[in-house]
Amino acid sequence: MASIQLGDYIVIQRQKYTKLQKFGSLDATATLGKEHLELKSLLDQPYGSTFKMCVKESKVGKRGAQRQHRLELCTENELRSIRDVLNISSSGADNRDISDNGEAQALKSADIEQLREACNESSKIIEKLVENSKTFHTRTEYSQDKYLLKKEKKYFEFVQIRQPSIRLMADIFHRQDADKIMGIRVDTLSQIISYSGVSGFGSYLLYESGTNGLLPAAMLNSMGAGTEATLVHMHPGNVPQKQALLALKLPLEQQQRCISVNLYSVLREFYQGDRPEAKTEAPTEVETAAPTKEAAELVTPTDDSDTNTEEQSDNIEPSSKKVKLDESSNSTNKSGPLHWQLENKRAVALMNAKFDNLVMAAKEHPSNILQALLPLVKPSRPIVIFSTCKELLQEIYMELKTSGKVTNLHVTSNWMRMYQILPNRSHPEVNMSGNSGYLLTGYTLK
Repeated sequence: MASIQLGDYIVIQRQKYTKLQKFGSLDATATLGKEHLELKSLLDQPYGSTFKMCVKESKVGKRGAQRQHRLELCTENELRSIRDVLNISSSGADNRDISDNGEAQALKSADIEQLREACNESSKIIEKLVENSKTFHTRTEYSQDKYLLKKEKKYFEFVQIRQPSIRLMADIFHRQDADKIMGIRVDTLSQIISYSGVSGFGSYLLYESGTNGLLPAAMLNSMGAGTEATLVHMHPGNVPQKQALLALKLPLEQQQRCISVNLYSVLREFYQGDRPEAKTEAPTEVETAAPTKEAAELVTPTDDSDTNTEEQSDNIEPSSKKVKLDESSNSTNKSGPLHWQLENKRAVALMNAKFDNLVMAAKEHPSNILQALLPLVKPSRPIVIFSTCKELLQEIYMELKTSGKVTNLHVTSNWMRMYQILPNRSHPEVNMSGNSGYLLTGYTLK
């Protein structure tokens, strides 16, 4: 099993709560509500290990008591059921005589805080709460379980360190800020991958305008390590969002098979080739001299394009403004082209050979971009377009239906419903997300 190393992204799980965190240095810390965790003890420990949060110091700030914890590796024996630990044997027949008047607990808030300072185990804290509860033993067994789970969730002192996966990251991103990944839920993501037909062979084309690297990471993960498949990842900004890709910690050869290029820059390279002016000016837009009208109509990228500033690498492409390179830059280009130029050339070679699918997730209207990229797809290959707006996909549907370039067109919407499965109380989860966008799927014609 893989071990945790410096520079890794890790998933910290405390009961059902999960958080993606970068373990960048031995001094790195993570915050879970009011709890601050020191991460240095994670180094070289296997993924999947469980650690106990041991209070190191407490501070009283504007947000109340904030506790600093060190993490200690624990064994499975410490993770016993709270009911088994407390050895609860009696329960009531019903809850009809229980009133929620706030007087059931004899301990005050100050007493509980002192108890938390003195005890480092949630079981001892909950045991004291149960002992000082006037109504606990008159509750039904089901009501007692709910009470214990609620208290354990608050005072639980164990965390598990998990290795990031596509499903974990999709759930975390969607829960924290769904807009950053265009609202793509894990069920919709699985449909995109399934309809796109990604495998270990062929070359694939993806355009996305901001999913925190989730879509390219999912497609690259489906291609697998040590395969022949290649992905051209087009984006509208200067720097691609790659957090999810970096978090997966894929092998270097697999990462290198993802070619991230600016949409406008690579289309200009594709249509203009190696003309001298293309080397002396930074690429900005597809010029009107391009062979296709659709490519010429693509808008120039703006300065507010989505970028992930934390994950900026040397893959920095020119901005949307025209910048003349100075003499030193020209001499550098002659001896060794910039990284984005090399990536453009790799992408152009694949564009000339054409792709085995087209996947799009655009925040802007996808019509012009689709018309520019559709000729780059081989016949009888799948296209998948994601949008949060059904009306946009309906427009695209009619355009493609009229043009006769794509067949078997469908507009679909997913709705995944999670269920709680427990003895005698299985039911859908009460709080859940609604719509997760729409998909337009089809197959290209010759």
